[in-house]
Amino acid sequence: MVGSNKGLTGRYIIAFALLTVMVFPYLYMVLSSFADWSQVDKQIIPTKFTLRSYEWLFLGGEAAMPRPWLRAFFNSLIVSAGSTALMMITGAMVAYALAKMNFKGRDFINNAVLFQMFFPAIILLIPTFLIVQNVGMYDTYMAMILPKALSLWAVFMYTNFFRAIPDTFIEAAKLDGGSNFQILIRIVLPMSKSITTVIFLFLFMERWTELLWDMIVVRSDEMLTLNVLLSQMFGPYGGYPGPLYAASVVLTIPIIILFLFFSKQFKEGMQFTLK
Repeated sequence: MVGSNKGLTGRYIIAFALLTVMVFPYLYMVLSSFADWSQVDKQIIPTKFTLRSYEWLFLGGEAAMPRPWLRAFFNSLIVSAGSTALMMITGAMVAYALAKMNFKGRDFINNAVLFQMFFPAIILLIPTFLIVQNVGMYDTYMAMILPKALSLWAVFMYTNFFRAIPDTFIEAAKLDGGSNFQILIRIVLPMSKSITTVIFLFLFMERWTELLWDMIVVRSDEMLTLNVLLSQMFGPYGGYPGPLYAASVVLTIPIIILFLFFSKQFKEGMQFTLK
């Protein structure tokens, strides 16, 4: 009995140590964002706290070189929300066709989706950029949203989940006169809330943290996303570590809020993906 208690205590200690290692970098970032500038990166745990870094950030930085932080934050929200919505819509529609509709070439398309998932995305970077430039979308929201309108990973996840839905539901709905689109919207997607939450969170997080593509297709300060603006800080604003930490904290806030809000559905969806 004593031995088992010691073993349990040891597991708790190891788990706590691992959790500390994982959480401490983020905790350090948050503390440093509120720390007095004289203590940033000079003390592991600051003793003096201030809102100066956030004031500096949201008021635009130095007057000699102002930066549109709030505008960049809302740009990131617009681009991430728009891209995620399109990826989920197209992913669900393509997945429904692959999972529940019989047509010539379905297996070929399904294999093509799997094959394309192993393609490094950077291979298509230059051709996609040239297309965006030639059609006149450069330095616009559309340049950041439309090329990200389809996620093969979302197609793959939705396809596997839709296949698990009994065909009897689909056949009954067709007998009642429902079209494929109506069946998808009214029957299939309401039964797929858990996996939809997982797909939504991963897609939004991936798009929210996108840097390379936004950096390529954006030129003006008014169209910058928060990631691009944050990356630019390491140059002229390298001497301001406090605002750097503050910007990094702001960048993580939407992801944390979404995860906390959808945590229950996320756990249910992850249980399906791990089966």
